[in-house]
Amino acid sequence: MADADELKIPAATRPVAESIIARTDHVCRELLDDEYADLARHVVAKLARKRPSPIQSGRAPSWAGAVVYALGQVNVLSGAAAKPCLTADDLSAAFGVGKSALGNKASPAIWYIQVDGLIVDARTLPLPIQARAFELGVIPHIPALGRDGTAALLGQPDRHNA
Repeated sequence: MADADELKIPAATRPVAESIIARTDHVCRELLDDEYADLARHVVAKLARKRPSPIQSGRAPSWAGAVVYALGQVNVLSGAAAKPCLTADDLSAAFGVGKSALGNKASPAIWYIQVDGLIVDARTLPLPIQARAFELGVIPHIPALGRDGTAALLGQPDRHNA
């Protein structure tokens, strides 16, 4: 697995990023798999490189849980057919944080997706790639169009406010 140097985690955010990664590694290895652990490392590194880095505020367990929760949302972790399968309650207990903490911190992280082996923010991708990610169920709506625009494009009522 990639370490902090390979992940290009800046020195200023390295201590908190390493604390978060230690937690994601532990839970992923115990309850999920190495692939989730590796993906979580990349998401934490991406958050650590942002300016200002959001991980500088808040508790490490909350960030760790939120990262794995967001990855789980993208990968339908709580679906009955998912292997492995964990619910928000399971993740909340594993990280020792409330479910609301998972959702509150995970909201921005849900936009991080893997494209050709790289973790990228789906909101920065060209519209055709955003549309394909939405079609695949990887993201909740097409960011360039917003929730209402995505629903209108599909000729559906806005699912978010329904």
